[in-house]
Amino acid sequence: MVTRADIGVIGGSGLYSLLDDATEVEVTTPYGPPSDVITVGRIGSRPVAFVPRHGRDHRFPPHRIPYRANLWALRSLGVRQVLAPSAVGSLRPEIGPGALVVPDQIIDRTSGRTQTFYDSDGVVHVSFADPYCPIGRATAVATARSGGWPLVDGGTLVVIEGPRFSSRAESRWFSANGWTIVGMTGFPESVLARELAMCYTSLSLVTDHDAGVEAGEGVTHEEVLAFFATNVTRMRSLVADVVTALPDERTCPCPGTLDGLKIPFDLPE
Repeated sequence: MVTRADIGVIGGSGLYSLLDDATEVEVTTPYGPPSDVITVGRIGSRPVAFVPRHGRDHRFPPHRIPYRANLWALRSLGVRQVLAPSAVGSLRPEIGPGALVVPDQIIDRTSGRTQTFYDSDGVVHVSFADPYCPIGRATAVATARSGGWPLVDGGTLVVIEGPRFSSRAESRWFSANGWTIVGMTGFPESVLARELAMCYTSLSLVTDHDAGVEAGEGVTHEEVLAFFATNVTRMRSLVADVVTALPDERTCPCPGTLDGLKIPFDLPE
């Protein structure tokens, strides 16, 4: 029975069947419970922990997800590399539904979300110039390319507060800034992973063009869920292949994120 893992996946309910030899593990954290019980199992020989981002019954909207608890719980189980599949809207007319974007930058347009573990007992400034793990990104890009995905290597993910979608004016503004895709969950997940010295890689599946990109009524929640559901088998296969391809040893800069900083509490091991 597997109860610890070095790789974590934060994603939707369609990824449950990803794991073999699966065991449910309840983890308590200083930030309350995670979105749901965490499932720990294997992909091939790799131990993997899976947490449903919105809860099993999709009860947490994007602005209410317990992001800190989710990341803390994963690290408590031994996770040091995180894959984060999600649905996004395209801000570029040439990037259509079905494309996979592996972003290398992020813009935070959320409001009111707690986005740090270091909000008391001293100041801790963590570098976030390059938000994603370079080796995780390279592994995901190579894996998706070999699997024949319509792939965008790099780009900027703008994260909005939700749960509403963008207005046309907002969407056109995002596009005019040169940003690539828009979503609701990539922040603060990415920065919280960085604050725990974890690798974080986004796998962003384009489900639609955002409201300002094309004419029409604009995207609906039902359309996003339906498109993601029809592609969940492909995404599940991609996640499994990326997990298998990730290196055992971390030689990226992520493990050294906190070097030289005075951390006001002990990190989970």
